[in-house]
Amino acid sequence: MLSKAQIKYITGLQHKKYRQKFGQFIAEGDKIVQELLETGSGVKTVFATREWLLDHRELAEKAGGIEVLEVAPEVLKQLSSLSTPNRALALADIPPARDFVPEGVSLALETIQDPGNLGTIIRIADWFGIGQVVCSPDCVDAYNAKTIQSTMGSFQRVTVIIRDIPQFLEKHASLPSYAATLHGHDITLTQKITAGIILIGNESRGLSEETLRRSSHHITIPRLGQAESLNAAVATGIICGRLLI
Repeated sequence: MLSKAQIKYITGLQHKKYRQKFGQFIAEGDKIVQELLETGSGVKTVFATREWLLDHRELAEKAGGIEVLEVAPEVLKQLSSLSTPNRALALADIPPARDFVPEGVSLALETIQDPGNLGTIIRIADWFGIGQVVCSPDCVDAYNAKTIQSTMGSFQRVTVIIRDIPQFLEKHASLPSYAATLHGHDITLTQKITAGIILIGNESRGLSEETLRRSSHHITIPRLGQAESLNAAVATGIICGRLLI
């Protein structure tokens, strides 16, 4: 049985200020918790229903140094930030900040607000072998529970770095940068890239004027229909698929 203080602490991690204060985040979902137990990536405690623990008995027994606790479904619902809670939830340490490594292709995101979009973009980065995603300080938190769930475990393999995007581009001006816009060079006519920064902007406003001025290339997904714009994560997937493969 969890105490009121434990429940208060865990539910407090649904808020960014408490994640930053205590250096921990919540990861929810059968697959994500299973992967965390397999890798041990900073996991401190796992809370799971009896059903989940029976399904993953061997994994739970081998989780050396990780506290694995059985909780009733109604308790897990209390801890969850989701409308439909999963059968398992983990507490893990936020990894220490890392420096940007100017190698290969990276993604840079400006003012992405939707946690599902950010999580999906991190998953896309993982799919295409992109190891770094640079986020502006006003992007949604990468350790938001919904962001983590949307990554489907990819957050363990992709480093998220927080930087002011125009300043970041100025510092790494020697790297080619590809800004996604509605009025750029047709990506179907753009050569494949092996190095550089792909820039994706806010879901409704796109990239800022300052970021566009500092980018070396403007690229566009050609439009055949009448839609005004594409979802940021969908656009990221199309651009990566065209420029990297």
